[in-house]
Amino acid sequence: MNFQNTREFAQELDQKDVLNKYQSEFIFPKVNDKKVIYFTGNSLGLQPKRTKAYVDEIMNDWANLAVEGHFYAEKPWWDYQERFAEPLSKIVGALPSEVTVMNTLTVNLHLLMVSFYQPKGKRFKIICEEKAFPSDQYLFQSQVNFHGYKPEEAIVEIKRREGEHNIRTEDVLAKIKEVGQELALVLIGGVNYYTGQVFDMKTITAAGQAVGAKVGWDLAHAAGNIKLELHDWNVDFAAWCSYKYMNSGPGNASGCFVHERHHHSNLPRFAGWWGHNKERRFKMEPNFDPVQGADGWQVSNLPVLSLAPYLASVEMFAEIGMDTLIEKRNLITAYLEFILHKIDKEVNSTFEIITPQNQEERASQLSVFLHGEGRALFDYLMKNGVIVDWREPNVIRLAPVPLYCSFEDMYEFGQILKRGILGK
Repeated sequence: MNFQNTREFAQELDQKDVLNKYQSEFIFPKVNDKKVIYFTGNSLGLQPKRTKAYVDEIMNDWANLAVEGHFYAEKPWWDYQERFAEPLSKIVGALPSEVTVMNTLTVNLHLLMVSFYQPKGKRFKIICEEKAFPSDQYLFQSQVNFHGYKPEEAIVEIKRREGEHNIRTEDVLAKIKEVGQELALVLIGGVNYYTGQVFDMKTITAAGQAVGAKVGWDLAHAAGNIKLELHDWNVDFAAWCSYKYMNSGPGNASGCFVHERHHHSNLPRFAGWWGHNKERRFKMEPNFDPVQGADGWQVSNLPVLSLAPYLASVEMFAEIGMDTLIEKRNLITAYLEFILHKIDKEVNSTFEIITPQNQEERASQLSVFLHGEGRALFDYLMKNGVIVDWREPNVIRLAPVPLYCSFEDMYEFGQILKRGILGK
């Protein structure tokens, strides 16, 4: 498509956009009494308007039924999480029995590592990406310390080549082969939070398993953002948060995937009441009999007030479908990239987009190095109604989420960006 840096062209794209109507489904903050241009859905998604009804339903059931809401609410609480199985499985490419919702992301990764990080003998090492999200770094360090290993010996980071911003797949595969029989686990962020790089999960999963390791994925920036086929890729396990691209609210519940081939295994796990055989749960039996499927990794009675906003969002995704989301995602991200290059030339600046150009290696994020610019430009954007994310030393992350970002937003952002640079 031949893009144009004009408001009229952007408006034409919006008129053709089948998802444009969903903007009205979200609540936007305002700056100077004007709806913001929101680029931080990769940190916290906007609130869907329908969320309130889902939360109010539980509040009303609690008020009117109290404890009986577990069984007699319109959506009984004791099996509330089962409503996620079908729609969530389509979002991540899984069987319904392979997904569940519980806890929060890092808690779930810890619980899953109880099952899938079983160091023994010389096989004790974990491969991750260089500069993984800090929460994952702390996760790895504490896990290997717990098992009696030194982090500097057990944790192997895939590094970027000198002068490059992204990690090459061939370097991941080479490191897996190099570590070989010492490798217990590969656990990488499916989409790198800083650069927005999408990893080749299918290829990396196969390579890790070929040397006898388990392979899991932190999908915090991937779920609801990219096409996932966790079952077909043979991924051992995965977990993701729900408050970024799936708009479920700050710090909200996490989703988990456990491949069906592990459902009947004797893998160790930390057990709890809610993972026990559903039909016998209230018999208060002393011995743990896990639910068959990912639900068997649940521990505690589920916080349905947290799940309600997530269910509202998941059902919105079911209405739309990931293919439709991704089609717009690709187009609007490409248009944003075009706008950035146009403004770069107009202001004679030196923007550097460090997110891969290849559409297969990126999703709804462009990370931009603002060479020659500083924090003052970020502050200008924020004061003028463009909500972006700043990362040191001078990178802004822009996530044009297809559910609520418009093509006209991309054009308007370019104009505000230009004024911010020329006005300094």
